[in-house]
Amino acid sequence: MEKQVFVSPDGAPAVGPYSPAVGAGDFVFVSGQVPLDPDGKIVGYTPKDQARKALENLRVTLQAAGLTLDDVVKTTIFLKDMDEFGAVNDVYAEFFTEPYPARSTVEVARLPKDLHVEIEAIARRA
Repeated sequence: MEKQVFVSPDGAPAVGPYSPAVGAGDFVFVSGQVPLDPDGKIVGYTPKDQARKALENLRVTLQAAGLTLDDVVKTTIFLKDMDEFGAVNDVYAEFFTEPYPARSTVEVARLPKDLHVEIEAIARRA
C-alpha cells in the first residue's frame, strides 16, 4: 500500500522527524496538532485558545489531504491537566458536529513546548 504525505503551508510545522499527515488506503492519519503558527510560534496561552489553534491546524492539515472535519472518524486529545477538559471540550464542540467522531482524552505528564493540548485524528476518504 502506497503512503501519501500531506502538509499544509498554513499549519504548524513538524517539530521532529514525522509527517503532519499520512494517507494509507482509505484513511488519513493526522499527527498530533499543537497550537503553533506556521513559523513555529505558540498561539494562545489558555487551554481554550490553544485547543482552538490546534483544531484550526487539524482543519488545514485535513484540507491538504482534500478532507474536512466531517471526514474525521476518531480523535485523541492529550491534555496537560484533566481539569482543563471542560474548556477544551467547549472549543471541540465548535469544530465538530453530529455524528461526532469517536474520541479519547488522556492526561499526559508533559507535552512538547509545555503546551496545554495536542489533538490527533484519523479521517476516512470517501
